[in-house]
Amino acid sequence: MDGLLLDTEDLYTACINVILEQNGRPLLPWNIKARLQGRPGPDATRLFHEWAQLPIPHDEYQTKLSALQRQIFPTTKPLPGVPDLLANLGRTRYWDLKPEADVNGKTNGAKSPAQRVHIALATSSHRANFKLKSDHLTELFSVFPDNRRVLGDDTRIAPGRGKPNPDIFLLALKTINDSLPAGEKPITPEECLVFEDSVPGVEAGRRAGMRVIWCPHKGLLKEYAGREKEVLAGRTGEAGQVDMHQVGEIDDGYAEYLSDLINFPYEKYGMAIPPVEVDNEPFMKENVGEVLVDKTNSA
Repeated sequence: MDGLLLDTEDLYTACINVILEQNGRPLLPWNIKARLQGRPGPDATRLFHEWAQLPIPHDEYQTKLSALQRQIFPTTKPLPGVPDLLANLGRTRYWDLKPEADVNGKTNGAKSPAQRVHIALATSSHRANFKLKSDHLTELFSVFPDNRRVLGDDTRIAPGRGKPNPDIFLLALKTINDSLPAGEKPITPEECLVFEDSVPGVEAGRRAGMRVIWCPHKGLLKEYAGREKEVLAGRTGEAGQVDMHQVGEIDDGYAEYLSDLINFPYEKYGMAIPPVEVDNEPFMKENVGEVLVDKTNSA
């Protein structure tokens, strides 16, 4: 979510740099920030303090950081292309009910060959910070049902098993499979596409056996210049000594770099996006006062 869907990575850096400057320390460089991205809060905090060597207690640093974040996180904005991407993926619910047209343009009662794209949110942000960043963006995040949101402090993830371990993505997949309509075939990891901006996140996705889109900050991309293929294969060693059979191979085609999420190539990944006009079709949803009721999964 951070740095992929929202512009929070630069906001994180701005908050941290305020405290570093106050304590006469150098500003946060990208070679350190790259190690913090995507990791659970406790892991990122430990790595940060090992580098920063601040002259203040850790709890004082955290108090100051939290105060700055409470001020700035409610100003977060979606990154370019994100609103359209999420809206398009959410609109694929249309295919659940759209009859398949025959050669004469009539319907034969069969379901459309196009399929709904099921999506889940997997973020290392803890619940309190997630609320600060997203409460003013409820429409944007409405495509993620509550039962398909996996946050960094989710108790179903064992301590020490955050990114670059694959657990968060495997749990996100489980939330989807546990909530599929009756009779729908469970989704396998190989059928999943992970969107990530961080290097530990790419490794987590690859170790989960999933395809990955890497859409990093320009500063991170510069930091890993010449190592892009290692990143895409999940072979940067972010998890330390692991069985390399758990990750990908160089140039195996299961991961791809994108500079942004504008004009995402849906067809390349087998996704059929309905036209915008389908949102007005009566069997999709109906307006009840000011409340929009999604009729897709109604019995």
